[in-house]
Amino acid sequence: MQLKELLKDVKYTVLQGSEQTEITDIVYDTRKIVPGCVFVCIVGTQRDSHDLAAQAVELGAAALVIDHAIPMPKDAVVVQVEFTRLAMAKMSAAYFGYPAQKLTVVGVTGTKGKTTTTHMIKTILEADGRMVGLIGTNGITIGEQHIETANTTPESYELQKAFANMVKAGCDTVLMEVSSQGLMMERVGGILFDVGVFTNISPDHIGPGEHPDFADYLRCKGLLFQRCKEGVVNMDDEHMSQLLEGHTCHITTFGFDSKADYHTDEYELMRSKDFLGAKFHISGAENLDVRVNMPGKFSVYNALCAVATARVLKVSHQAIQGALECVTVKGRAEMVPISDDFTILIDYAHNELSMESLLNTLKAYQPKRMVCIFGCGGNRSKLRRYAMGECAAKMADFSILTEDNNRFEKVEDIIADIKVGMAKGNPDAKYVEIHDRLDAIHYAIDHAEKGDLIALIGKGHESYRDRMGEKTPFLERELIEEYARQKGMIE
Repeated sequence: MQLKELLKDVKYTVLQGSEQTEITDIVYDTRKIVPGCVFVCIVGTQRDSHDLAAQAVELGAAALVIDHAIPMPKDAVVVQVEFTRLAMAKMSAAYFGYPAQKLTVVGVTGTKGKTTTTHMIKTILEADGRMVGLIGTNGITIGEQHIETANTTPESYELQKAFANMVKAGCDTVLMEVSSQGLMMERVGGILFDVGVFTNISPDHIGPGEHPDFADYLRCKGLLFQRCKEGVVNMDDEHMSQLLEGHTCHITTFGFDSKADYHTDEYELMRSKDFLGAKFHISGAENLDVRVNMPGKFSVYNALCAVATARVLKVSHQAIQGALECVTVKGRAEMVPISDDFTILIDYAHNELSMESLLNTLKAYQPKRMVCIFGCGGNRSKLRRYAMGECAAKMADFSILTEDNNRFEKVEDIIADIKVGMAKGNPDAKYVEIHDRLDAIHYAIDHAEKGDLIALIGKGHESYRDRMGEKTPFLERELIEEYARQKGMIE
């Protein structure tokens, strides 16, 4: 493909060479240079790859795309654009044949709830007979294929490549988590979303290399609603009006506010061997009874959001109700049903705020004991250990202190820090130390009492355990089920 074909949606100036040069690929990382590629120089949080332009040419790049002056290398086409990140997004779309235009594209943004909400919507759409690709915190999913990603919203080249692979695999819809960084850095540049979704917003990602302040964070989140046809937003969020400033889409609202298009005023918590969730009635634009197989008020919010989005996409009530009643999200308050006597679940909570939110949610089900199994990551701030220890001491009836991903620290040193926080939170807190996480899981099951609710937190969907830099397989759901089979609790 000629360079000018890649640049047809981009305003540019040729500074050197010919725009008719044949290009083999688009690259923004010098480690991925292939002969004849175009190297897009982007300004990152750590370095400016404009400084690597000459090296890229030496490695075989045929062309450079820049947005500020550089020493002109010999034997390379040089093109200048206003913003190379946006140029790369549009070039990548052209390179892969504009795959997003062949899909229904749904983008979900917000501080919390993106992963759970996208999974809820995916489950609903699949119940409606659609083939759905998924992009987010847990990676890229296309059918049975799963690809790990470095960012919640991948760089534009990887994103467009994923879209193209989804089209090739027969997908008709893609659901993606859209981070503020993804919007700010134009990873989703040039995409017109069919539906943009807003869950909620609170201060996050503010600091060096991210957003200078909350106002900028809010502004970047709001960009999604200037790039979509339909918007589905949380009416209860106090920042909704600011978020929607300058929006260009039709808006559908959800929430507990009676003015919302899809609202509920109350919900009932439900718990059984294989169900930990809530039921509620949706009023407003429609009337619909819903049971959602995930716990707490926050799950009700996510379900309201998923229902509103599904109805914007013309999904039937039957598909919505059936899907939400059985929805699960790997590692997010994920139940592992092994006993009628107690409930055990796994969750990715790995800081004080997420731990407190989860335990508050679970304690609303009034368990006989709230049992918490957790550790903290090695080679990370000790403040998190103190805070999580304090939270567990205050909120759990019994804690099992164990390993997480220890990396290059000793588990006993990490647990010692956790115990400092526990002593502050409640000097009389009941706990036991079991250094091996698998032994800790077995101990919890062996000593469970009727009515207990056991939360195994910190690793969630992760499939490995990291000890001294060595990662070995460790998928908690499978390990729980395997031990339950050994004990004759399940078949």
